[in-house]
Amino acid sequence: MKSRYRPSFAQLFALALAVSISALSYAADPLPAAKPESVGMSSERLAKLSTYFKKEIAEGRLPGVVIAVARKGKLVMYESLGAQDPVAKTPMKKDTIFRIYSMTKPLVSVAAMQLVEDGVIQLTDPVSKFLPEFAKMQVSVPKQNADGTTSYDMVPAARPIIVQDLLRHTAGLAYGELQKNQPALDAYIKAGFYTPGQAEYDSRGMTPAEQVTALSKAPLIHQPGTTFDYSMAVDLLGRVVEAASGKRLADFMSERLFKPLKMTDAGFYVPADNMPRLAQAFETDPFTKQKFPLLNVSAPPKNDSGGAGGVATAADYMRFSQMMLNGGALNGVRVLSPTTVRLMASDHMGDRKGGLMNPGALMLGTPEGYGFGLGFLVRTQPGMAGVHGTVGEFMWAGYGGTYFWIEPKEELAVVFMAQAPGPSRGYYRKTLKALVAQAIVN
Repeated sequence: MKSRYRPSFAQLFALALAVSISALSYAADPLPAAKPESVGMSSERLAKLSTYFKKEIAEGRLPGVVIAVARKGKLVMYESLGAQDPVAKTPMKKDTIFRIYSMTKPLVSVAAMQLVEDGVIQLTDPVSKFLPEFAKMQVSVPKQNADGTTSYDMVPAARPIIVQDLLRHTAGLAYGELQKNQPALDAYIKAGFYTPGQAEYDSRGMTPAEQVTALSKAPLIHQPGTTFDYSMAVDLLGRVVEAASGKRLADFMSERLFKPLKMTDAGFYVPADNMPRLAQAFETDPFTKQKFPLLNVSAPPKNDSGGAGGVATAADYMRFSQMMLNGGALNGVRVLSPTTVRLMASDHMGDRKGGLMNPGALMLGTPEGYGFGLGFLVRTQPGMAGVHGTVGEFMWAGYGGTYFWIEPKEELAVVFMAQAPGPSRGYYRKTLKALVAQAIVN
């Protein structure tokens, strides 16, 4: 017998809407959600993060944030707070897209290690194998004169720059924004890598070939392999990936990393239809009263900046972080071997000194307790560092206010997204680590 029940239009619409909302919710969650107590965390203690950042936002120190915390593969906190655009008063959303600046570096480092796993690159390969312009580099060596002034001698590099140097920032390259070696600084300004008073860490206006040529003509600031100095090394690593793979960096990473991990908004620019989702900063930093212009990511760049050009959502980066925490795989998709992840998350700095600043001081304001791996800051001691953490955790952050860390011993992955490029970002990194750590109760 046929049923006489026929749903009304309103009922059909409600059902369709419910299905649509459910699908959107599923798509927005980077990992399965769970109650904090089910994975050894306290809901009450975890709520301190919301309380703290709501206060910072209400008092005008941050425009808005997205926070994602996962333990044992379960998402226990995923919140958007404040404004995506403080001028337009657009609310922050979980799918807001952020300029991640130097959080591009770990992604590109993984791309390079995928090529190592393919047998196309070796860590000890000279960079000149892929980019011949770097075969004969000069080093700018400072010399103190009797009258107190500094002059510089040019000497040949004692050994070639190798791929490992690019991954651990021991290549002798520099960032103009962070450098005082005058010949190197002058060369970076002339090449267009650094323009004082304008948008920082942005060399996307030149082609890859132009970038390689200009960077090879600038002197190194240290002998290769001797000193950690934060630099354009990962921009150059991106050019190595392109030369070794025969593909544009964005295309290689889309094929081998972003699509397999369903990092749907990760890339090197924001398509026009997604621009309304892009996070914006305060027009003037509330602490310094200065302007910090952010990258224009509305169109494809001339070169894909491996050092600072990426964009992503919190969900994108949480999926990447959980993949690394899992030893290179997520949801049955493997992008790296566990042996490669362990190698990347091991210290490769050793007793090498930092130039202007060592990596722990650069990232967290703590000069002890941290070394540097292949693309990540790595904790080497349980104590010494002035922040919570455990040996083996690895992390990095971005100039625009983004931050993440992966803590294998605690089975923890944390992603913090904000568009706040002022000096307060270092303070928030340390606060975030403390507030997450105190919420772990088992």
